[in-house]
Amino acid sequence: MLSSGLLRPSTDGKVTYPPGVKEISDKISKEEMVRRLKMVVKTFMDMDQDSEEEKELYLNLALHLASDFFLKHPDKDVRLLVACCLADIFRIYAPEAPYTSPDKLKDIFMFITRQLKGLEDTKSAQFNRYFYLLENIAWVKSYNICFELEDSNEIFTQLYRTLFQVINNGHNQKVHMHMVDLMSSIICEGDTVSQELLDTVLVNLVPAHKNLNKQAYDLAKALLKRTAQAIEPYITNFFNQVLMLGKTSVSDLSEHVFDLILELYNIDSHLLLSVLPQLEFKLKVLTTMLCVPLFFSLYSSFLSVFKYILVKRETTKMVRSHDPEEAIRHDVIVSIVTAAKKDLSLVNDALLNIVKERTLDKRRKKSREAMMGLASIYRKYSLQGEGGREASKQISWIKDKLLHIYYQNSIDDRLLVERVFAQYMVPYNLETTERMKCLYYLYATLDTNAVKALNEMWKCQNMLRNHVKDLLDLIKKPKSEASSKAVFAKVMVITRNLPDPGKAQDFVKKLAQVLEDDERIRDQLETLVSPACSCKQAEVCVRDITKKLGSPKQPSNPFLEMVKFLLERIAPVHIDTESISALIKQVNKSIDGTADDEEEGVPTEEAIRAGLELLKVLSFTHPVSFHSAETFESLLGCLKMDDEKVAEAALQIFKNTGNKMEESFPHIKSVLLPVLQSKAKRGPPRQAKYAIHCINAMFTNRDTHFAQIFEPLHKSLDPANLEQLITPLTTLGHLAQLAPEQFAAPLKSLVANFIVKDLLMNDRKIVLTNFFFFLWTSIQIQGIKLMVRWLLGVKNNQSKSGNSTLRMLTAILHSDGDLTEQGRMGKPDMSRLRLAAACALLKLAQEPCYHEIITLEQYQLCALVINDECYQVRQCFAQKLHRGLCRLRLPLEYMAVFALCAKDPVKERRAHARQCLVKNVNIRREYLKQHAAINKLLSLLPEYVVPYTIHLLAHDPDYVKVQDIEQLKEIKEALWFVLEIIMAKNENNSHAFIRKMVENIKQTKDAQSPNDPKTNEKLYTVCDVAMNIIMSKSTTYSLESPKDPVLPTRFFTKPDKNFSNTKNYLPPEMKAFFTPGKPKSANVLGAVNKPLSSAGKQLQSKASRMETTSNHDSSSNPSSPQRSKTRYALLVKEIHPSSPTCKAALLFTDKIKNSDEQNSPPKKGRRGRPPKSAASNQETPAKGRRGRKKAAPPPEEDDEENEEEEEEEERVDEEEEDEEDDKSSENLEVKPKGGRQARTPRRLQGYELLPHTIHLRHPL
Repeated sequence: MLSSGLLRPSTDGKVTYPPGVKEISDKISKEEMVRRLKMVVKTFMDMDQDSEEEKELYLNLALHLASDFFLKHPDKDVRLLVACCLADIFRIYAPEAPYTSPDKLKDIFMFITRQLKGLEDTKSAQFNRYFYLLENIAWVKSYNICFELEDSNEIFTQLYRTLFQVINNGHNQKVHMHMVDLMSSIICEGDTVSQELLDTVLVNLVPAHKNLNKQAYDLAKALLKRTAQAIEPYITNFFNQVLMLGKTSVSDLSEHVFDLILELYNIDSHLLLSVLPQLEFKLKVLTTMLCVPLFFSLYSSFLSVFKYILVKRETTKMVRSHDPEEAIRHDVIVSIVTAAKKDLSLVNDALLNIVKERTLDKRRKKSREAMMGLASIYRKYSLQGEGGREASKQISWIKDKLLHIYYQNSIDDRLLVERVFAQYMVPYNLETTERMKCLYYLYATLDTNAVKALNEMWKCQNMLRNHVKDLLDLIKKPKSEASSKAVFAKVMVITRNLPDPGKAQDFVKKLAQVLEDDERIRDQLETLVSPACSCKQAEVCVRDITKKLGSPKQPSNPFLEMVKFLLERIAPVHIDTESISALIKQVNKSIDGTADDEEEGVPTEEAIRAGLELLKVLSFTHPVSFHSAETFESLLGCLKMDDEKVAEAALQIFKNTGNKMEESFPHIKSVLLPVLQSKAKRGPPRQAKYAIHCINAMFTNRDTHFAQIFEPLHKSLDPANLEQLITPLTTLGHLAQLAPEQFAAPLKSLVANFIVKDLLMNDRKIVLTNFFFFLWTSIQIQGIKLMVRWLLGVKNNQSKSGNSTLRMLTAILHSDGDLTEQGRMGKPDMSRLRLAAACALLKLAQEPCYHEIITLEQYQLCALVINDECYQVRQCFAQKLHRGLCRLRLPLEYMAVFALCAKDPVKERRAHARQCLVKNVNIRREYLKQHAAINKLLSLLPEYVVPYTIHLLAHDPDYVKVQDIEQLKEIKEALWFVLEIIMAKNENNSHAFIRKMVENIKQTKDAQSPNDPKTNEKLYTVCDVAMNIIMSKSTTYSLESPKDPVLPTRFFTKPDKNFSNTKNYLPPEMKAFFTPGKPKSANVLGAVNKPLSSAGKQLQSKASRMETTSNHDSSSNPSSPQRSKTRYALLVKEIHPSSPTCKAALLFTDKIKNSDEQNSPPKKGRRGRPPKSAASNQETPAKGRRGRKKAAPPPEEDDEENEEEEEEEERVDEEEEDEEDDKSSENLEVKPKGGRQARTPRRLQGYELLPHTIHLRHPL
């Protein structure tokens, strides 16, 4: 074949090119060479074997393309085009090859083999050309020419290795088929199969490699089935060499013979026809030598032998779950999952934990394998019920673990969780009733973080669905420059929700163009993102869109894959109107007691609570799905039930979903309105609140309905009837916020006369019992909330009501919560009032018109609440602060308040505050990346928190002596608490910017007290502390600042050009406390995602708890504590045993049963701040130390009443945030359980207020 041929190159050696193609040489550019080669490829592609004239004409060109210039060209596009030409040349000139040199043939085929590596990237733009190359050489069997070459084994082995390496799950059946055709022709038509070539095939059957690349295993399996007859002698020879002659050196696979025998037997038993006699002889020898009974059983059952050996080997590998070899770790996962799916009793919890650990493997393939394995185990034993209740209980943790992965930062992890949820946890293809039942009981059994993850998943999918809907709306608008920019912006937003945003951006742009051109696809996508789309419609739309965009000519289509990802995220495959109706029926069954709650392993009360919570979440993400008469009638029935939780949930759902009820369901409206009015007047406070918001959201003539509620409630207010005040005040407060103009005059009078005079300034001398103090405090808190809601509704300070309210709130803080200063209030009530005042001030600060009038003294006094002596006050205040900052509603100076958390005595509180800071910094940086907010840098750029922090710490009331080392060390810790997070990333040379900012502050004066030398000295000293921290932690601080910082004029005077402050204000001893080192980055997940009420619990001895000062006060009776508490409980029951306030009081009573009572009235003056240095298990101090207080550490058990009602911050309306206030203010934990000491309280310096009588005078 190599020596003969009819065609020979012309003697003149001139190369003839196809028409329009100029000479191809090294003198032209790469781009021009590629262009010309494409024309050559087209010419050869169109030629066939009968074109004798053309074959003769282009023979020299064929030889020219095989020159080293092309075979060794550095550009991959050139090499690919040349390889396609050579493949066509072998086809055209077959059976004779135009190349006669064996060395040249070897170079050509090794060159083509190297080009086949391009098949690995199925998303490459050149993949179709690589596929053409494979198809061509497989069809022509080009490699068969190499049989006559001496180096044929090297060529074939390299080809096989390449194909087994590049095969992956992105390839379709055609690629797989052509690979099998190419390789099988070499085995079937060749004279021999070398051991090296055989090893290249068999190695893919070894379990470690099999599990590492499943597609390579499938390819080897198909090849062996195709060539079973031809390859069987070589397999027999291999096993003969190893088993009979003991020549293990013949192959590296000698140690895997038993694995290979089992795999080959499963593939095709004919492959082992000659191996079985060898195996029989081997087993007889082992039996004779060892006389082990095991071998008799092995001898009797061939399959049992190898299953035993396989299990033994797999068990050994399971111990190596942390093996450095990636293949072994993967093998362990597959082995455990396979065994568990066969029989769960074969694996214990330790083995399942190995798979659980691998879900966080850095290798995405391993983590994906582990997740899918756990999901399949969960579906089999939990959903399908195989194995019974015990098996279901054993793997009950899997559902939580899988959803927890949604907290990972990678979008790929989130997409995988969404896919697992839709296919394994709540299969979308189940019948509607069964699907909702599955979701209902799943939601009831998830842990808190898993529920949050699931809620977040629905929220993200709904958000992406809305983005796609917005894109469709923009595309339908007339083309203009503005609309093009809007489309591009929306494309960028959608891209961030897809894997590989770099590539996805181009694909989403292409999709936008397709939607603009193809009206049918656009209509299908509009139906898909429509709120009224049903699950069945969604399936049809997805199928039609993918079919329309797909092309059978393209074996791999990255654009279509991206579209499938997008459709998978936005398609409503679980929730529609029919699903919501089925879910409500399931909840009603639980309420009626006819559901299978106990059989599902869920207590009925938990099932009802979870079902209502699930409906509330879905009412936010899928409100239109609730729009059916059947659903609304069921909710109306829930609203009339005696169970407060059920009625409350129904009200929230009505509020979220009933915006079109008046026009679409008038019969429901006529029945619902009287119920809402009744709830607003006489229902529990929370139901009254939601009733008002329902009327606001659902009815067009709301003013009329509001008036019918306002007038009778306003007239019925009576301070003597305490029990009947809380609900009216709650209702009036929300009416004041929603309709401040409608009731302007009566509200003004109500606030001035009733709230201020009768509630807040009335000392209630007649009331002496603890319960009435508790009830009276709850009423005062509602009065504070009413004032704040009124101001938030008015949104202006024209009447100076904002100034008076702020003075009222700061007076409450300044007096420790005892406005009348009579000394008769208990510490719990004082704590509740402090918290209510501080949270009210934070709410007002979120409104620009009120933020402007908050003085620096008021801001600093509010900031100190984060160091309150009561643990729950610190906790709830930090939660409110964090929420306001995350929503970018609170000004940036309030982020500096977190610096004071460095003094918190509880480690977990400090850690949580740090995580809150990290999250806030990340939110602001991400916002600045996505929005061109150059004019808002001062209010958004996280680095600008540094001057606010410096100013706040300079006015810290605990910072008294300017040069005191201990106080400066605390200042340093507080500064580093913030700077560590700000300096974690040195983006745009931010370290130099911060340094410049601190230098500029030293050239100014404190705007709060510009003429006070001591105040300015404190400010400069804190600046020097900050400068030393920056210099010790950064190596780039001395570079040029990218911008000249602008300092806030409220806090600092303008720099004096004639004043140069280069003095160092720090004592020399402080230098030893600045240690060098880089700031550490923090993971924002975890602590911020955990409920604040679950902060760390301290371990203490019983004696320590007994000796700790209590955080409540009982000044009514100095008798024995137990007797007082018993009388208190009886008094509560006698008043109104079924009232909400009584229930809260009883709960309050249970919490103080085991605590000591402090009979002396509380001391006046500002409360002490809990120190950071005290140990959590410190004993009671010696008697000689006076003026010290104990800080209340975290409670020992979580209080369910303190949990947030709204899980998703972004979707909670302003009025719904009050739920947390309602709960935390009524149920503050007062039982101290730690032995930490608090610093002696000091009077605030620079916070002297006017006498209370002047401050509390309301201008109204």
